[in-house]
Amino acid sequence: MSQNEFVVERSLSMRAAPQSIYDEIQDLHRWVKWSPWEGMDPSLHRTYGGSPHGVGSIYSWSGNRKVGSGSMEIVSAKPGSEVGITLRFLKPFKATNQTLFVLAPEGDTTRVVWTMRGPMTFISKIMGIFMPMDKFIGRDFDKGLLQLKTLVEANTL
Repeated sequence: MSQNEFVVERSLSMRAAPQSIYDEIQDLHRWVKWSPWEGMDPSLHRTYGGSPHGVGSIYSWSGNRKVGSGSMEIVSAKPGSEVGITLRFLKPFKATNQTLFVLAPEGDTTRVVWTMRGPMTFISKIMGIFMPMDKFIGRDFDKGLLQLKTLVEANTL
């Protein structure tokens, strides 16, 4: 990682098969059940495009100042093991970041690693003085992983 790039990464083990977790991540319609940003704006406007799921699937949102607006597109997928997403934020500021979910079996659990990386723009460097990206986004990743864990573990009972 250079001074011109940020990386935020969180992981959590889940008692579920990699494929069942993968199914939740690679279908952007399902994010409504576990995304840490759902519920921040009850009037959030969502649109879906491209492929129904997997590579080429697109989710766009527009909401209040807490969620802003932007889109994400699944750009790579390896069934049961990995999903890559390009995030394009439009508001509150423009940014393009890469997100990767990696699913690794560990005995009777699966470790889910959620990583986001992007350029440290002038604005993000200024913001980083007051709130480092790891703290700013990391809490959301922790919340999302916990919600995903609750969902997939409930589905395996």
